[in-house]
Amino acid sequence: MAKIKHIAISTQDVEATARFYIEVFGLKEVGKVDSPGASGYYLTDGDLNLAILNFKNDVVAGVERGKGYSGIHHIGFQVESLNDISSRLDSAGSKPRDDVNQALGVGHGARQGGNVEVKYSGPDGVMLDVSETGWVGTSPLPKAAHA
Repeated sequence: MAKIKHIAISTQDVEATARFYIEVFGLKEVGKVDSPGASGYYLTDGDLNLAILNFKNDVVAGVERGKGYSGIHHIGFQVESLNDISSRLDSAGSKPRDDVNQALGVGHGARQGGNVEVKYSGPDGVMLDVSETGWVGTSPLPKAAHA
């Protein structure tokens, strides 16, 4: 079973938003990002990674929202197999977000840092992010029970 391991919030003030989640809920900072696509923080509760991001351009943010959008941007699921989940997403009518994947330099195959993430369209305009390796600060997937 896939597990929610990552939620990304797009914001115009990464400092204030990160401070809120740290001070109110006790989340821990486990990383910072300042890439050509976004700047922000990675926070964790020990099980889930919460990205607080300010997107620097509309392509990376996804044209339907753009870089000025504030709110939940995408939800990340850690899965056992990208191939299996790709088939299930395709059957459900969810298509890869090739525009965003290309802008970020992600997709099926090796990625810098060892993480493989692929963005897909989801229902209600929510972007989905699937990964076999998870995100910094998250707990591992439980071992599959073999009969």
